[in-house]
Amino acid sequence: MKRLRKKSVEFLIRSSHLLRAPLIVKYTALFLFADRFLPSLTTLINQRNQIGSWLLRSVEESNLQLFALISIWISSKKHDRALSVKILKSLGDEFIKDQHFTTRDFVEAEVVFLKVLNFEIGTSNVAFIFLEELFIQFKGVAKVGELVSFEACMDVMDLLYENEETSLLFSSPCSLAAAILVTSYVVTVPKQQWEFPVLPWVKFVTSYKEEDIGEKVKDILTHVFEPIAS
Repeated sequence: MKRLRKKSVEFLIRSSHLLRAPLIVKYTALFLFADRFLPSLTTLINQRNQIGSWLLRSVEESNLQLFALISIWISSKKHDRALSVKILKSLGDEFIKDQHFTTRDFVEAEVVFLKVLNFEIGTSNVAFIFLEELFIQFKGVAKVGELVSFEACMDVMDLLYENEETSLLFSSPCSLAAAILVTSYVVTVPKQQWEFPVLPWVKFVTSYKEEDIGEKVKDILTHVFEPIAS
């Protein structure tokens, strides 16, 4: 399941880029799919598929890819112009190799996806929203903020999702956002310019303890960046 999870999350990220989805759409889709749907799906399958759809009879890579596209579809309805089923199906036809899904399958998959989430698709816990707010505040108070790339923050978040660290290392979207911002600061700002007290500032803004955020940053560097470097 872990391998399938990684591949399906990578597929979601790639599909978001190909569809040119706004960042809020992409990261809401990741939140709905990786943080909520997949954990609930595992529990549901262990309970012998109470929803009863053929899409949940077994955990196949193609089915997870379909649900990844569904999460983007639902997210686009919440934050942007809703993507058409035709566009999503075209993408699926090109990149989902093991199964051909019809338009009707996409519609059924949306209903199944929503049932797995108990139709709760609120976005107040999307880490991207907290990260974007923190980044804007940081640039407003620190000159060195100009050296921190927002794209670097997104790269860190993508890596965390791909490596399943969003759920393993973090207890809240706000702490996740704070740790990603500090990690991006450490990674992108030259050491000789580490003059701004970024951890005390994060503590002031979020009320999280400096040592807690510092430990999370160490976890990111250890679990994500060190394996890439090796």
